[in-house]
Amino acid sequence: MASESPRGLVSLTRRERSGWVPGQRELARWASTTLGTRARDAQISVLLVGAARSRSLNHRYRGRDYPTNVLSFPPPPALPAGRPRLLGDLVICPQVLRREARQQHKTERAHWMHLFIHGLLHLLGYDHQRAAEARRMERREVRTLRRLGVANPYRSH
Repeated sequence: MASESPRGLVSLTRRERSGWVPGQRELARWASTTLGTRARDAQISVLLVGAARSRSLNHRYRGRDYPTNVLSFPPPPALPAGRPRLLGDLVICPQVLRREARQQHKTERAHWMHLFIHGLLHLLGYDHQRAAEARRMERREVRTLRRLGVANPYRSH
């Protein structure tokens, strides 16, 4: 497990209020474990939205007309270098996440952790468009989740 998480690593904004949501400190610990030394002087913005907003963003940026669990937005290339260094924004829909956790017979916390890590890896440039990229990303997710005490999510459903 990671040691104390860097102060200010995760900025959390709640626009969706129902159900359990991890706190900023827990998200920062997950981010620190995922990012390792890249967490130093870094910041991630996390916005929690409802299904309607998730659907709108997913349609606008991915051309998919349905709500999704997590969207990752890297910072614009023209963003000046500075401290803290913005790694990007994650938009998470807890409503979709909860439904998926139930369908996949997972705890909400484990699914939250998995999707948060998945989104962070997208901000680092990981992708799953090709089979080799998907395997690389999944290995990193599984390794990080194991460090946090969570079983391989690809074997549990």
